[in-house]
Amino acid sequence: MIPLRSDKPTRTFSAVTILLIALNVVAFFYELSQPTPAFVADFALIPAAVTHNAPDAYRTIVTSMFLHGSWLHLIGNMLFLWIFGNNIEDSVGHVKFVFFYLLCGFAAAAAQVAINPNSLVPMIGASGAVSGVLGAYLLLFPRARVLVLIPIWIFIRFVYVPAWLMLIVWFALQLLSGMATVGRMHAGGVAFWAHIGGFVAGIFLIPVFKKRGVRLFQ
Repeated sequence: MIPLRSDKPTRTFSAVTILLIALNVVAFFYELSQPTPAFVADFALIPAAVTHNAPDAYRTIVTSMFLHGSWLHLIGNMLFLWIFGNNIEDSVGHVKFVFFYLLCGFAAAAAQVAINPNSLVPMIGASGAVSGVLGAYLLLFPRARVLVLIPIWIFIRFVYVPAWLMLIVWFALQLLSGMATVGRMHAGGVAFWAHIGGFVAGIFLIPVFKKRGVRLFQ
């Protein structure tokens, strides 16, 4: 299921969500202008480097959140951030949303490192932080309706589904996929445990970060 929009309106201008999207796009263009292997080695998160306290390894927890492996990787993450992030920013406030987003990204990185501490595979992408936004959305707006695109063989269907259904299906897929990577030091591709860690962090953090008067399970 590919989300296209939600029916939950916002009350404030989503300045931080737009800024985060812009930063990710600018960082990606800069990344394209650099010698990719060397650039990724310097700014991507490598779990083994963190667990062995390599110089500047902790800096990469932040820098890796703004890099992406391809246009599809970037567009997918930014689509999710735009659809779900504006409502979360609306619910926590602009400044607190920055800290919420970054904390979810840190939790995502910690989860990936904890599961594969000796992995040498570079980890990049906003997916972990965005997953935190999804976790928060599940707790705040489970009954919002999300328009999703469902490809079925050569056919495409557009369907409105409850947010809770889409998000639980998404999380279940991450969990099943993540289980298959446990213990694989050189497992490449998607950092599923970062998604899981970010999602769980979002669930636990949103009751603390939400504005007073904003109810859970709206």
